[in-house]
Amino acid sequence: MRDILVSSIIFGALPFVFRFPWFGIILFTWLSLMNPHRLAYGFSLSFPFAMIVALTTLVALLCSKEIKKIIWTRETVTLLLFVIWMCITTAFAMYPDYAVVQLDKVLKIQLMIFVALILMRSFDRIEALVCTCAASIGFYGLKGGIFTISKGGVHRVQGPPGTFIEGNNELGLAMAMTVPLLFFVRSRVANPTLKLFMTSWTVLTAFAAIGTQSRGALLGMSAMALFVWINSRHKLMSGVIVVVTGACIAALMPESWYERMGTIKTHDEDASAQGRVNAWWTSFNMAKDRLMGGGFECWQSPTFALYAPDPDNVRDVHSVTFEVLGEHGFIGLALFLTLGLMTWFSAGWAARQARKMPDIHWVADMMRMVQVSLIAYAVAGQFLGMAYFDYYYMLVVAVIATSWLIRKRLAGMSDEEWARTKPAGLLENGRLVIPWLKKKRPAGAMPHG
Repeated sequence: MRDILVSSIIFGALPFVFRFPWFGIILFTWLSLMNPHRLAYGFSLSFPFAMIVALTTLVALLCSKEIKKIIWTRETVTLLLFVIWMCITTAFAMYPDYAVVQLDKVLKIQLMIFVALILMRSFDRIEALVCTCAASIGFYGLKGGIFTISKGGVHRVQGPPGTFIEGNNELGLAMAMTVPLLFFVRSRVANPTLKLFMTSWTVLTAFAAIGTQSRGALLGMSAMALFVWINSRHKLMSGVIVVVTGACIAALMPESWYERMGTIKTHDEDASAQGRVNAWWTSFNMAKDRLMGGGFECWQSPTFALYAPDPDNVRDVHSVTFEVLGEHGFIGLALFLTLGLMTWFSAGWAARQARKMPDIHWVADMMRMVQVSLIAYAVAGQFLGMAYFDYYYMLVVAVIATSWLIRKRLAGMSDEEWARTKPAGLLENGRLVIPWLKKKRPAGAMPHG
C-alpha cells in the first residue's frame, strides 16, 4: 500500500514538473531528504524515483521559457571550484574504485544543486524550498518527538535505512538543523490553530533531536540556543524559554542519556571519542603528506597503517572538517570552509537588507533562521562525516538566490523584473496558497517566476 501511495504521489506530480520546472527541485528535495520510498516495503525501496524526477526536471527546464542561466555569486564560484577539485582528487585517489563510486553520488547531488541555482529566481520559490526542507526532516521530528516523550527517552530515534540520516547521529544533526526552519514556517502562519500545531511540531522536533542521544546534536542545539539568545532583542524572555525547554528535556531523559552525554566531558576515557581523535590525526597526517588528500572513501586499514597514531584503531572520520581535509587535502578544506563562511555572511547581509524592505520583511526572518540552521550543521558536523549532505547545499542555494535577488533590487531592477520575483507567500491568513494555481491576475501583480 505504501509503495502505491508513494508512486502515485510522485508520478502524479510529474505533469506539474513539466509545467513548472522549479517544482521538480521541490519534489527532488522532498525525495532526497525525507526518502518516503524508504518507508515502504516493496518495489519502492529500490525504484529510481529521484533519477526520474531529476531527468524530468532537466527536460522540462530545457523545453521551458525559464531563464537558463546559473545565478553566479562568489558562493557559486567557490562551490564550482570545490566540485572540480573533488573530481581532480578522485583521479589521484588512494582507492580509485571506491572513490569513483562516491564521486558519482556527489556529482548527482551537485548537478541538482546547480539546476536549483538556475530555477530559484523568486522569493516564493526559495520559501517553498526552505519549507520543503523543514517538512521533509520535520516528518521524522514529529514522529521522533512523540516517540521520545512516550518512551521517556529510553530508546534512540533512528532514521530510515539506506539514507544519509539512517543513524541516530546523522538524524540528530538533520533535526537540529530543522528546528529553526520549522520556527520560520511557524512565523508565516496566521491561523491560531495552525500556529499552535507548528509550535508543537517545532518543540517535538527539538525533543526528537535530543532523543537521538547524539552528543553532536546536543552540542548543535546548545550552540543554536546560545546564538538565538545573544541576538535576541528580548533576552529575558528568550532566556526563560531556553531554560524552561532545557528543564523539560532534562526532566524527561533517562539516566542512560545522562551517562552518554557525560562522555562529552570525559572524552579522553571514551573509546568512541578516542577513535575519532585517532581518525582526525590520520586525516591531518594524510593531508600533510598528500597535496590532494586520499580521495573519497580513503578510510581503509592501509591508510591507518600509514598515517594513524594508533594503526589498529580503524574507523570512519566522523567530522565534516577532517573528512574534507583527509579526502581532498588542505586546498579542498579551504574551499569547503570558504563556502560555509561566505554563505553565513551572505545570509546575515540579506537579512539586514530585507529588514529595511517592508514587502519582504519576512525574508529577513528566513535568512536568520537559515543562519541558525547553519550553526547546527557547523557545530554538530564536527562530530559527523556529513560533508556532502544535500540538506546543507540546499540551504546554500537558498542563501545564494536570496542575496542575489536583493542585490538585483538594490541595483535598480526594472518593475517587470521585480514583478517576477515579488513574493506572495505560500501562507496567507493561515491558509496554504499555491501561487501557480491562483486565478490569473493583471501583468505584474503576481509572480510566476
